[in-house]
Amino acid sequence: MKNVICCRCVKCGKEYAAKPDVATCDCGGILDVIYDYDSIKTVFDKNTLKHRDEPTMWRYRELLPIEEDTAPAGLRVGMSPLYEAPKIADDLGIRRLYIKDDGVNPTASLKDRASAMAVTKAIEAGYDTIACSSTGNAASSLAGNAAKAGLKTYIFVPARAPKGKIAQLMMFGANLTAVDGSYEETFELSKAAIDKYGWYNRNAAINPYLSEGKKTVAHEICEQLGFHAPDFIAVSVGDGCTVAGVYKGLYDMYMVGLIDKIPRIISVQAQGCCPINTAVMNDAPWQPQEENTYADSIAVGVPRNPDKAINAIRNSGGVCVNVTDDEIREAQKYLARNAGVFGEPAGVTATAGLMKLSREGKLPHDATVVSIVTGNGLKDIDSAIQSVGEPVHCKNDLAEFEAKFGL
Repeated sequence: MKNVICCRCVKCGKEYAAKPDVATCDCGGILDVIYDYDSIKTVFDKNTLKHRDEPTMWRYRELLPIEEDTAPAGLRVGMSPLYEAPKIADDLGIRRLYIKDDGVNPTASLKDRASAMAVTKAIEAGYDTIACSSTGNAASSLAGNAAKAGLKTYIFVPARAPKGKIAQLMMFGANLTAVDGSYEETFELSKAAIDKYGWYNRNAAINPYLSEGKKTVAHEICEQLGFHAPDFIAVSVGDGCTVAGVYKGLYDMYMVGLIDKIPRIISVQAQGCCPINTAVMNDAPWQPQEENTYADSIAVGVPRNPDKAINAIRNSGGVCVNVTDDEIREAQKYLARNAGVFGEPAGVTATAGLMKLSREGKLPHDATVVSIVTGNGLKDIDSAIQSVGEPVHCKNDLAEFEAKFGL
């Protein structure tokens, strides 16, 4: 990988060769992929992208940690739509709001970006089996991308995972284990199995390449906005890998000269499970918390990528906001009815954070903001029905129909 210098520990700074199966540092720290931006700038610019037809995350391959002759594996991931939402912007009292709908990816979540990278790196390393733990979306995205690439999967999820995600996993042929316990216990079981059997590890706490896949969502936002960086990007935060990836993608674009500033990140967590935000807001080390939120995809009491996440928020001059489950439910309905985007609870948590900041008068009126929707609402139908209720039931009788709707 001629554009990659090394992998560097975010804790102690130790450097490692960027091998396809590189893991964590000897000190236990997560590794960050370090690029030769000066070299990249000579071959990658706006004109490069203008003449590149590939409408996927791989259009940014000069900024990705894959070999020049590597054929990307997995499904067609990326270039999700960026919708302007003027009605919501008016309601929030800001200049512009854009919704980045990553729920349209092949398995309906942003996690497809990380999983496409994971299966590509697994093939580079010569593996035929890949495994991970997940609250649901990372698991289903891995299973789908691995099925396309011809890899075998072992997946571990908490037993609370929504049925929509379980159904995806089973349909993709994953060897699925639903763990009776927390996400922390699920992670520990997956780690023990991976260590014993030597499978390729897709877990974000171990594999430094996952954030490199996720960061392409930020590359796309910059390109879709004509390389005019927004003032803020709001992100739902659980394990920390996604917010770390968003910052890395923005940093990439800044370092190669395609944007002139790094937007401030708005980190949004559920009030019932917010260890990363609590650490940033208190300027203290993070502490484990209970997983007390119905937004299952961000119900991570022991985040596995806290260092990169906390650095991303701080380095961008970011903002932290925690929202209740009721505020998430409100945002889910509001976003669907005013922007036509149906996100799962964790997927709309970023928008819930913007709504709360607006109510508190903390969003600048001249701001341009992007809110990332990380997962599709069809992932968790039970939660959606609980929020909006059941449909009106009626016989084949026009009078009854009119009476029920007050027409």
